[in-house]
Amino acid sequence: MESSSKPQRVSIGFHGGQVLAVRLTEGSLKDLSKALGGGGWHELETDDGAVRIRLEQVVYVQVDSDDPRVGFGS
Repeated sequence: MESSSKPQRVSIGFHGGQVLAVRLTEGSLKDLSKALGGGGWHELETDDGAVRIRLEQVVYVQVDSDDPRVGFGS
């Protein structure tokens, strides 16, 4: 894992409705994005350790913004 980049909150959605919430560095997120068009298993290096996911089962990847939010408006 790259130590120079701050991990980002990422939610990975799977067929069937399961969601995996992880914190990924920019490098790990780029690796995941490159792998998404393919198949098989992909290993993610997260803040909590390694996670292997089945790429064919991924339906979305959401990257949360770290922008501060105040109030209810946009």
